[in-house]
Amino acid sequence: MPSTLVHVAVGGLVGAALLGDRFTPKAIALVLVAAAVPDLDSFLAPVIAGAHRSALHTLLLPALLGAVVYIDARVLGHSRIRERWGTSAPYVAGVAIATLLAGGILPDLVTNGVNTLWPLHDQFYTVDGEFKLSTTEGLVQTFVDLSPAEPSRPSTTDNTRYSTGADPTPWKEDEGPVERVFPLVTAGWQLMLVSLSAVTVSVRSWQSWRH
Repeated sequence: MPSTLVHVAVGGLVGAALLGDRFTPKAIALVLVAAAVPDLDSFLAPVIAGAHRSALHTLLLPALLGAVVYIDARVLGHSRIRERWGTSAPYVAGVAIATLLAGGILPDLVTNGVNTLWPLHDQFYTVDGEFKLSTTEGLVQTFVDLSPAEPSRPSTTDNTRYSTGADPTPWKEDEGPVERVFPLVTAGWQLMLVSLSAVTVSVRSWQSWRH
């Protein structure tokens, strides 16, 4: 599964692309933190069963935050966000929310799955498959399977756990020393993504400083 560093790397690329002339050290810092926020639910897992990939990975979180920012900036006659943090604050907040979704939640949705509508609907979903053009089969996609399948037991917070550095043995009590692993990069593509994001954010920061 993607590490928190990989989530932050995706957030850095999204932030560099969307912030535009609003790119500042404070703005990009907020964006990077937002990308890391969903993984904080791994620290809730030892006390709340099934919390990781549920509590802060639900799509309801960015939807709710987005609604709050939109109402404050566009519906109410007086924006508290603008008053407190400046005229660009609602836009930067919107980018941070987009990054929470794109960097913090979606990478997990396509690897191992997330509890997308928790707590309204308790079920983990994974988006996985392939899309290809074959000389013998034609256009093939396996993301959406329209063929009938045998009913299977859904993955819920009752039967799904993820091993993390905060909760390395989710199905049993810790007995003796337990290795806690907090991965940084676990594949070549992750190293490439982290490096690309670091360079991109660094260049944008340098450009912002020059201006």
